Amino acid sequence: MERTTCLVVGGGPAGMILGLLLARAGIDVTVLEKHNDFLRDFRGDTVHPTTLDLLDELGLGAEFAKLPARKLDQIALPTGSGLQTLATLRNLPGKHKYIAMVPQWDLLDLLARAADQEPGFHLRMNTQATDLIWSDGKVTGVSYRTADGATGEIHADLTVACDGRASVLRAAAGLPSRSWPTPMDVWWFRLPRNETDPAGAIPIVTAHRAAVLLDRGDYWQCATLIAKGADETARRGPVEEIMRSMSDSVPWLKDRVDALTSWDEVKLLDVQLDRLTKWYTNGLLCIGDAAHAMSPVAGVGINLAVQDAVAAARILATPLISGTLSTRDLARVQRRRTLPTAVTQGLQRFLHARAIRPALAGSINIANAPRGPLPVRIFRRIPVLRSVPPFLLARGIRPEHAPAFARRPNPPH
Repeated sequence: MERTTCLVVGGGPAGMILGLLLARAGIDVTVLEKHNDFLRDFRGDTVHPTTLDLLDELGLGAEFAKLPARKLDQIALPTGSGLQTLATLRNLPGKHKYIAMVPQWDLLDLLARAADQEPGFHLRMNTQATDLIWSDGKVTGVSYRTADGATGEIHADLTVACDGRASVLRAAAGLPSRSWPTPMDVWWFRLPRNETDPAGAIPIVTAHRAAVLLDRGDYWQCATLIAKGADETARRGPVEEIMRSMSDSVPWLKDRVDALTSWDEVKLLDVQLDRLTKWYTNGLLCIGDAAHAMSPVAGVGINLAVQDAVAAARILATPLISGTLSTRDLARVQRRRTLPTAVTQGLQRFLHARAIRPALAGSINIANAPRGPLPVRIFRRIPVLRSVPPFLLARGIRPEHAPAFARRPNPPH
């Protein structure tokens, strides 16, 4: 029988952070990741200042700084009179006054290398959890299947579901949830970037298209919004229409109207917004998207999940070591993380209703507004306001810090 103290299912940012922190506490941890590597496109690549602070606390800041990254320190909107600054991160408190745009696979590889230095850490790739194992009403582990078809079981004192919004373990546990309707789904695709293009994050709202372009150096990672459930119908038209509808109002994109040549280049994200009313049952805890599926609005999902992992490690390390873990400890994690989750989802719901839905209906057209929409005009007159949304976005509510047992000094540059 395979056994570990803590079994983490899902090798995304939350799972890898939790595994690393608990391993540094001296706890035997096994992380299951169903793929054979971390290399998958169109995952969230935004690393917010709270996560950058955490990497510094873990002694990984210098290594992270070596990764290919773009620094996003302001958000601008293209209007009829040119680019207008909507918000700036340059006035944030702390060392990191920007959001780092880093390929997620590079971040996960960094975390895996750091965790691999801990004797109690075990990463199992190509291993997918398929169901929960129960004993006397308690979750005692999972059954799994490997890429080559082999099956088995791993037993654990605690199983943590970090396997995303389509969590197998969350479904198997039958935990109650609440969901909210969303007005949109998202198409992801890449677009060539020219040196003369503006930098940073560029939202685009025209009469026919709402999108955001994320600066990745030599290319744009693009997200364009479509009405919820409209993917199948929209794909019956020419894929070139995506770029034509954007370039009609954004002149510097006109040289790329033919950049998309096949619908295979356009990936669909089915947007969901929900939250478990109970994140745990005896022997099982859900965190990250497995506990609360986030909208891609503001790109906060990864960082919220990482914060969940840090709180879980700090609260659960001692009872895991002493063998006294109970559902009361799991409830403490949920209580700690409910407020920031609820506030963030509330903000996303507000933006869905007041910004996304009107944009999809074509009732606002920022690109053709000569002076920009009202928020831009207000922010231009009162510059200090440009720092308020970024503070909520980048710092959030109740940021978590690495527990003492996981901290390491950063090597000198």
